[in-house]
Amino acid sequence: KFSELFMAYLLTRNSRIEEDLIDQLFNSSEKRLARLLLLLANFGKEGSPQPISPNISQETLAEMIGTTRSRVSFFMNRFRKLGFISYNGKIEVNSSLLNAVLYDKPEIKREL
Repeated sequence: KFSELFMAYLLTRNSRIEEDLIDQLFNSSEKRLARLLLLLANFGKEGSPQPISPNISQETLAEMIGTTRSRVSFFMNRFRKLGFISYNGKIEVNSSLLNAVLYDKPEIKREL
């Protein structure tokens, strides 16, 4: 039983690593931030999306997506102005961010 659970964990982990590598190679840092915010808010899981803890800093977000804190700040301000996120002590991710990522809106485009 343990070995089955461990194998399932390893397969899930490897799949996530592959997704992250593809994300790094083909997506802009803006799109990577959008994807990370959606993951942190539990989009796509059962129940409604959860606010993201204010304890996660822009520096931490930058490290997680491989960019600078100033770029994260720039993108977060853009996302707020576009209505993708809101701040109420916590970061609340709106479904419009998911739509922008899924349908490759021009606001979130690949950096060349």
